[in-house]
Amino acid sequence: MRQRPLGPSSTKVSVLGQGTWRVRDRTKAAEAIREGIRLGLTHIDTAELYENNTKSETMLGSALEGLRKEVFLASKVLPHNATYDGTIAACEASLRRLKTDHLDLYYLHWPGDHPLEETMDAMAQLVEDGKVRHIGVSNFEVDDLEAAESLLGKGVLAANQVLYHLEDRGAESEVLPWCKAHKVTLVAYSPFGAGDFLRSTKARSAVEAASKATGLSLRQVALAFLVRDPAVVAIPKAESVAHVRDNAGGDVDLPKDVIAQLDEAFPVRPGLRSV
Repeated sequence: MRQRPLGPSSTKVSVLGQGTWRVRDRTKAAEAIREGIRLGLTHIDTAELYENNTKSETMLGSALEGLRKEVFLASKVLPHNATYDGTIAACEASLRRLKTDHLDLYYLHWPGDHPLEETMDAMAQLVEDGKVRHIGVSNFEVDDLEAAESLLGKGVLAANQVLYHLEDRGAESEVLPWCKAHKVTLVAYSPFGAGDFLRSTKARSAVEAASKATGLSLRQVALAFLVRDPAVVAIPKAESVAHVRDNAGGDVDLPKDVIAQLDEAFPVRPGLRSV
């Protein structure tokens, strides 16, 4: 599995990682996480929101026992908790559930009502205290990114995690160009979409043609298209061992003609969305 620089830092993350949003079976998910790490999908993503829904952080705390040094571990604070004190407390709670003394990346999950300055000040304090290595944001538009960068200073913001998949390439219109210009990694969540993968017959036909041309599975084609840009990494959900093994094969370079065909079949529509 290839590695790419995280933002402006010397830290590197796997091109493909593993997400844990809405995992239905925590035992199978833990098995998948460990298999993914073996295959090089060492960027593991969670959030306190996921803990509230499916005990994701608690699951990872057990699944990563003996493996913590091998992974790049990220979590997120909910916007309604993101006061200065609330951000600190949320991070410390995540650390306890994850059974670790630090997070490699800590995000604000989406823009909220609390002053962004408070949140970023808390993030900076967590870095100073050694509880967080890198600061990120999620679901941020360009104006929000500009505000975060102005508060943190240039070269500090490491990542923006956004919805990005073949059928929703809105991130490419403004957010990805900004991230590239400012050396901020774009982390693609829900890289197969939030609902049924390739819902329309037309969409499925386009990816099936790419699959036939390359010998890749449909999911591998979808992942390879997203990470064709060196500023992008993706975190497909770890749902089962078979799923993770399939995802791992998406770390490939697609032929230029296949990229062109997919680009035409899935046009960019402006506007960043979230699920």
